[in-house]
Amino acid sequence: MSITATRCSLPTSAPPATCSSVYPAAAVNDWCWTSSTPLEETIVTDQPTIIPASERIVRNGEFEIAVYEYGEPSAETVVLVHGWPDDNHLWDHVVPLLAQRFHVVTYDTRGHGRSTRTDRTEDYQLERFAADFFAVAEAVSPGEPVHVLAHDWGSVQVWEAVCEPDAAARIASFTSVSGPNLDHLGAWVRGELSRGKLWGPFTQLLSSLYTGLFMTPGVPRVVLKPLGTEKMWSRFVGLMNETSPENVTLGPEFQRDFFDGMRIYRANILRRMSGPRERRTEVPVQLVIARRDVAVRPTGYNDTHEWAPNLYRREVGGGHWLPFSHPELLATATTELIDSLRTGAATRGLRRAEVGRQQREFDDQLLVITGGGSGIGRETALAFARKGAEVVLSDINLDSAKETAELIAREGGSAQAYQLDVSNKDAVEEHAATVIAEHGVPDILINNAGIGQAGDFFDTSAAEFDRVLNINLYGVINGCRAFGKAMAERGLGGHIVNLSSMAAYTPQRGFSAYSTSKSAVFMFSDCLRAELASKGIGVHTICPGIVHTNIVANTRFAGVSAAEEAQKQARYDKLYAARRYGPEKVAAQIVKAVERDRAVVPVTPEAHLQYRFNRFAPAVARFVAARVKLT
Repeated sequence: MSITATRCSLPTSAPPATCSSVYPAAAVNDWCWTSSTPLEETIVTDQPTIIPASERIVRNGEFEIAVYEYGEPSAETVVLVHGWPDDNHLWDHVVPLLAQRFHVVTYDTRGHGRSTRTDRTEDYQLERFAADFFAVAEAVSPGEPVHVLAHDWGSVQVWEAVCEPDAAARIASFTSVSGPNLDHLGAWVRGELSRGKLWGPFTQLLSSLYTGLFMTPGVPRVVLKPLGTEKMWSRFVGLMNETSPENVTLGPEFQRDFFDGMRIYRANILRRMSGPRERRTEVPVQLVIARRDVAVRPTGYNDTHEWAPNLYRREVGGGHWLPFSHPELLATATTELIDSLRTGAATRGLRRAEVGRQQREFDDQLLVITGGGSGIGRETALAFARKGAEVVLSDINLDSAKETAELIAREGGSAQAYQLDVSNKDAVEEHAATVIAEHGVPDILINNAGIGQAGDFFDTSAAEFDRVLNINLYGVINGCRAFGKAMAERGLGGHIVNLSSMAAYTPQRGFSAYSTSKSAVFMFSDCLRAELASKGIGVHTICPGIVHTNIVANTRFAGVSAAEEAQKQARYDKLYAARRYGPEKVAAQIVKAVERDRAVVPVTPEAHLQYRFNRFAPAVARFVAARVKLT
């Protein structure tokens, strides 16, 4: 059976002439299929976007390369190159994200998938892979340069190509994922050793020990046979990349590719590392580096700018196989580089990734913060603005929010103020849509808005309890849902900061509503952190203790008269002021939490002590709570 797919403009326009049959299931993803078999023999899948619009064979000498094309052929061409032990199916999750805008091309490299196989080790030398790449590029984009996204050994192969003379005439940009130039890596090792710096080369050597096994003829087929099955390899890759094994897509020839492809190690590693060549390129290069890469350490790329002056570097908290775990990230990063070359205008993320550009810690980053009109919110907005962040702040009191924006502007920063009730889900979603449309997707989201509430449980009405939960808990949830989803879909990582409290882990009489809301924020953040780890988004839980802000003076006290409430507010505001711990100190800890990717941050000394005390002696904390009332 032969099936191809052609991109249609369903349902607003008629199918192209090449579509002899349009199947309803495919129309969901606006693809139509043509088939040489009758309808009743055709298998309809719910993922038609991974079916190539066309297939072809490109010949380079005696080798036939299986090539698959997607999207509109007249659009800019992006060629995706896989590594070991994959074939074109490595890109199954990335292709649909790029094919909406680009002419996307994948292919099986020689010795893999449906391309010509060979048992001659010399056929796996990098210069021959580079020749295959140029043959494919010329076939799919005659006379026009292509953009490239490559992974692992595919990236190593393309590095060989981009460093060839006149490569810039055929390659418009190169996004390299988890695959270094071996000559550059060899030169870096030599340079580090000559400078007496041993740690970097040593850690890279440890990460590369497995290559010795791969380069030993015959041994891998015996030692690695259990790992070389689809089921075990999917589990292994999923485990190493914090993603589901179901996201690991393997080709039908995987087991052959697993062992045959190891010849690429024997053909190149010792040859290149022992005698590195001078290899330079003028092609714009974007490095996407996985911090938890088991094969190549991030430090191995430290000297790349010496050979690729037009360089961008993005580091993400992922594992080696980012095409499986972070497809959105790769699609977004690749698109941003292509768009910047076409328009001359770089996104914030790309500017931040530019190597050699002088910048402050949070330059070209967008900060969105709620409750930014006063207290911790105001000081945090100021702290990030001083380090270069563009700030979008909101508060239920618009005048207060504008005051904070004016303070930032006076110091030379950039800030926009909005009015927002975080307890209103629809309002938060509308606010997020406005911010994303006008300013972009945030790099840092801080859910700070909150209120105080005191009083015994039976004195606290249901309406008062709900009010605290709606603002302190659901305000956080609403912000995470409205902005966090856009951050995850963008795929470039980021940070979400949720303001909890020392009260989250300190049982107290008279604080049932407030403590419940903050404890829920604490656990919600733990759960969200686990969910967003694979997206490269850090979630930080901030737990201040006794901090003097206006939240104290505005805390509501249940079960007392208005006069008694005013007396209590004044009394506790005075006590908190005497503590001499201002919101600016909390803001500094929030900045450090983002900079150092800290998960849970007790802020004040008493918050630190109670956090540890409650973990090791919770019964004592409950005993004290039952006998001491602070309100």
